[in-house]
Amino acid sequence: MPSETVDRDARGLAEATGNAAFVLALRERGVRDTAVLRAMERVPRERFAPPALHVHARRDIALPLACGQTMTAPSVVAALLGALDIAPGARVLEVGTGTGYVTALLVRLGAAHVRSLERYDGLARAARAHLGHDFDDATVETADGLAPEVVRGGSYDRILLNGSLAALPPHLPAALKSGGRLVAGFWTGRGSRLVTLTRDGAAAFARTEGPALRLGPLTPGRSLAP
Repeated sequence: MPSETVDRDARGLAEATGNAAFVLALRERGVRDTAVLRAMERVPRERFAPPALHVHARRDIALPLACGQTMTAPSVVAALLGALDIAPGARVLEVGTGTGYVTALLVRLGAAHVRSLERYDGLARAARAHLGHDFDDATVETADGLAPEVVRGGSYDRILLNGSLAALPPHLPAALKSGGRLVAGFWTGRGSRLVTLTRDGAAAFARTEGPALRLGPLTPGRSLAP
């Protein structure tokens, strides 16, 4: 057997072993959603992490990014995605692309299309490169994800805010289809807490509060940084 084939097989085995250990560690931290765990096993976090931090990509910690942003810890990502409860074929709006890791997970969970909005153009470009051609069901735009015009005329089955807010802009839940769901972190003054809004009919929304989460704030406006 050629040496390059052996090396490739060894790398594949090491990656699979590492992914399995990563998922097992998340289970031990209380993540129980099988679909989310399966997606996280299929999408290597190191592909989306800054190169200098690849060694830390399978740890359950947030990682620093450019522009003062962070790559959310895997257990927090799992909590957000579990609450979002993606249905196959869902049309999803994501606010706060970051590296594109969560975008990729949304696709692997069965979303028919993910429209992801990132206020920093440099992060948006990097996310597109990370996603490549393996995630054609996702598009990344540089935009103010909290502005009313980004959802004007659109409707979504799921909306995910990758960050925390003190108050939710009313146009975002209004962009949900009937039965649709929005998940975000809400700032309580003492920290962030997971909140889920489910649209029930034309104007009625059911609100459910979940656990405390370590999420950075979402900032309105499109950044002028390159």
